[in-house]
Amino acid sequence: MGVEVRESPVSDAEFDAMKRFVSGYLEASIENEREGGRMRWYPWHSAAYRFNHICNVVELAADIAENEGANVDAVRVAALFHDVSKLEAEQDLHAEAGARVAREFLDSHGEFPDSFVDEVCTAVSEHSYQGPLEELPLETRCLIEADLLDKIGANGAVLLLLRMGYESRTHMDAAEMVGRVLERGRDAEERIQSDRAESLIHQRLKRVKWLREWLDDEIAGVGLDSDE
Repeated sequence: MGVEVRESPVSDAEFDAMKRFVSGYLEASIENEREGGRMRWYPWHSAAYRFNHICNVVELAADIAENEGANVDAVRVAALFHDVSKLEAEQDLHAEAGARVAREFLDSHGEFPDSFVDEVCTAVSEHSYQGPLEELPLETRCLIEADLLDKIGANGAVLLLLRMGYESRTHMDAAEMVGRVLERGRDAEERIQSDRAESLIHQRLKRVKWLREWLDDEIAGVGLDSDE
């Protein structure tokens, strides 16, 4: 018996339209913020960074979903909308706000199945969940794992090193900042469930550990903790 081929409910043109909408929504969120909002001067609270993070998560989530047998379309669309409200809503409310934006867009653009829309919005609304991932639908787990992964590895390390400049810290703090990425990665490693995400996080943690060791080797007075 052959494998059933499921037709994608989202065309390339529709996905591109969604990307344009999300990018524009983030830009508008900044323009409408009168007082700059919380820490808006940090690069990762800009519309440009947030959209880049979203695109990274889309790629990672699709990769995990394909390997884990999840609904790739639902995961990709959920990843695209997961932080759409990040710059306008409070941190603990941005997931639910993003799900509302996603539902409004999907309901008014195209004829997507109700089950598909529900799957997307569930993943968006629950992507900040801090409990055990095995309690969640597979598509939501793929999104959360991808979101965790983008904060780890070379990308996460560079962002924290960039933060040093905004906090007027010296290069002597570089190893400490990279160490934070390692700690974050180890915490994420304990939560991750899928084989693909586990493989990706091991690869990324290895890169960060190398960077930490290189900094220790090259900067006088900087030493690794004994458990590193």
